[in-house]
Amino acid sequence: MTGRQRDRLRSWLLGLWGVGAIAYLFIPVAIIVLFSFNDNKGRFNFTWQGFTLDHWKEPFADPALQTALQNSVSIALVSTLIATALGTFMALALVRYGFRGRSAADFFIFLPLATPEVVLGAALLGLFLTMNVSTGYATIVIAHVMFTISYVVVTVKARLEGMDRHIEEAAMDLGATEWGTFVRVTLPLIAPGIAAAALLAAAISIDDYVITTFNAGQTQTFPLYIFGSARQGVPPQVNVLATMLLAIVLLLMALNVVWQRRRARRDVRRTGDEPVGSMALAEATARG
Repeated sequence: MTGRQRDRLRSWLLGLWGVGAIAYLFIPVAIIVLFSFNDNKGRFNFTWQGFTLDHWKEPFADPALQTALQNSVSIALVSTLIATALGTFMALALVRYGFRGRSAADFFIFLPLATPEVVLGAALLGLFLTMNVSTGYATIVIAHVMFTISYVVVTVKARLEGMDRHIEEAAMDLGATEWGTFVRVTLPLIAPGIAAAALLAAAISIDDYVITTFNAGQTQTFPLYIFGSARQGVPPQVNVLATMLLAIVLLLMALNVVWQRRRARRDVRRTGDEPVGSMALAEATARG
């Protein structure tokens, strides 16, 4: 076998391996979507019995399921807004400024990522009980902010560390104030990273079960409802709502990609169809 044939075989094997890995990840998701159209005859929705659209006509047939989903979505929105705002400023401080305790701050930011969720959930529950705080909606939000903020900091830090600092320096040399430079130069450049961090935090918040279990009290979220109804039979409306959430996430991802591409084309047009350099971009943004 020649070297070219070995390279071609290696390329085919890598391609097959990649397809297999993607299939392994997405087949369960495809099954969830498929079984949202299953015409199940009993309480359980585990075997295919026929195609129907009846479940899509009444996705909120179970009031408890509707309440659980509303709780999950509202908790995800509130915790994502708080975590994204705090995490973005924390990332800016860690990347742009040197201060005493910076290494310790980095360590404590990565600590929730490496700690098992059951330990975090139990620790938070112990904290709330020690402070005589009743567990419920508010404690879930606090817990979700606590562990999603680390993902936001890591994501935004990666965007900031790959950003050219000369762009900001050029903007200030052209007369922009520090706040104006942040709003009109820094923030637009790191906006894709912030958007990605917010989507990641929202997805993790909606999906979380372990930490939420410890701190939920009487509040029921979407994952808690699914686990609680698993013994009696998960209703097909769960698959319908999960498919809706998947479609919304995919739509947001597509809009983010389209927005980034339009922004890149706009920056190219504003700088005379040339690659966007430090001085060119700073001058364009300073002019507004």
